[in-house]
Amino acid sequence: METPQFAKPRIISISQLNYYVKSLLDNDARLMNVFVTGEISNLTDHYRSGHIYFSLKDERAVVRAVMFAGNARNLRFKPQEGMKVIARGRVSLYEATGGYQLYVEDMQPDGIGALTIQFEQLKKKLEEKGVFDPAHKKQIPKFPKTVGVITSPTGAAVQDIRNIITRRYPLADIVLCPVLVQGNMAPAQLINAVNLFNEYDCADVLIIGRGGGSIEDLWAFNDENLAYAIYASNIPVISAVGHETDFTICDFVSDLRAPTPSAAAELAVPDIVELRGYFDSQKQYLSSIMDSKAALLNARYKNAAASMDAHSPQRRYESIKNQLSLNAEKAKTAFNNKFTSQAEGLNQIASKLEALNPVSVLKRGFAYASKGNKVVISSKELKAGDTLRLTFHDGEVNTKVVD
Repeated sequence: METPQFAKPRIISISQLNYYVKSLLDNDARLMNVFVTGEISNLTDHYRSGHIYFSLKDERAVVRAVMFAGNARNLRFKPQEGMKVIARGRVSLYEATGGYQLYVEDMQPDGIGALTIQFEQLKKKLEEKGVFDPAHKKQIPKFPKTVGVITSPTGAAVQDIRNIITRRYPLADIVLCPVLVQGNMAPAQLINAVNLFNEYDCADVLIIGRGGGSIEDLWAFNDENLAYAIYASNIPVISAVGHETDFTICDFVSDLRAPTPSAAAELAVPDIVELRGYFDSQKQYLSSIMDSKAALLNARYKNAAASMDAHSPQRRYESIKNQLSLNAEKAKTAFNNKFTSQAEGLNQIASKLEALNPVSVLKRGFAYASKGNKVVISSKELKAGDTLRLTFHDGEVNTKVVD
């Protein structure tokens, strides 16, 4: 009986083995695009190459992972040790070590948005650099001659700002620098606008902002370079981004934060009605001061006259009395002249304020027409059948366009 012959085993190298296992993993469709969740550990960020090496782990296992620079540049947050993430990529084998790993192509924080992470990281970075330091913030001028506005020319924010400034303080000029307030090109335009206002020194205070929106809509105002431009501005900046509950990096670095664009306009200029009341009160105060001074001089005169009458010879008494009378008249005349001069100045200011009062214009026989909540400034805005509201100084009437 013959002895059975066994086939000689095929011997392969380690390189061949790893290559074969790698080809199995690379050709498995289920491993070409996988989503995994785990906690980052052993994080190594190679700043020169841009590659990120780390591990992803859960309570029971760990897998090595790598994210190459081309994909890492698209991250909207900075990975950190211990951060829980959701990673998308492919599974393959690194032949040199024989270990399989996850080649990550995209990654997002698990449970919190990438933009929120990026916002908090940038806020912390700028805060550590002192960009938000209150000691660096400038005072908003009380009586600005020119208000610079950096916002979209087509949004509701610019209309609100223009209407409020015109109503509250018509003495101020408004300079609008139209920019994009959303999208990839918006940060560069916002930065350029801030720099232009400073280069030409054409405003006493700046309002920068836009209406409300999502965090993505407001993201242009979270730009790091915009924060540096506002920090370096010689002109005080009021931030008016979104609604009261919205916060951006622009809000923290600006000299003053307004909850809305309308509120920014109110903070930028004083109220002319309040100013008029203040001037009237100062006029009354000055008048009372002059009356008090005159009464005090009169009392001193009487006291001196009584003292001289009681202790001095008649001739000396008469001489001193005459001199005191003359001095009192001079003082009274001087005070009256000063009072008259200041009163005339206040009257001139009051007259100028009265001339700016829209009601005074209406009292001269004028009226203005409005359709809905908008003032009509051109007949081209009207058509037959439109209902108008005519406002006079003593009331309003409704009318209809016939032709």
